Amino acid sequence: MRERIHEIIIKTCVEMYVHIVKGVLGLDHAHMFLSAPPKLSLSNVMQNIKGRPSRRIQIEFPELCEGYWGRQFWARGYFSATSGNVTDDITTQYPEFHSSK
Repeated sequence: MRERIHEIIIKTCVEMYVHIVKGVLGLDHAHMFLSAPPKLSLSNVMQNIKGRPSRRIQIEFPELCEGYWGRQFWARGYFSATSGNVTDDITTQYPEFHSSK
């Protein structure tokens, strides 16, 4: 299932012209360093990145629906920050550092 989520997220990003600079899928969360066109709003990007995998996984693995209250696969929110005040090297290290947590 983890590989399928990875495939869906990559396909979604390609369709939106969003580049995943670095990404890590943890056991219960994901960290991504993205580069998105300025015409896209971050909320729409995240809605697609979280929404599409959620719908597809629930269709492909119907047994999971029993374990999720309100059919929500992901947590409701997300954290975002720009990389303007730090180097890209520091930013890309963040997902690796937090992947095991």
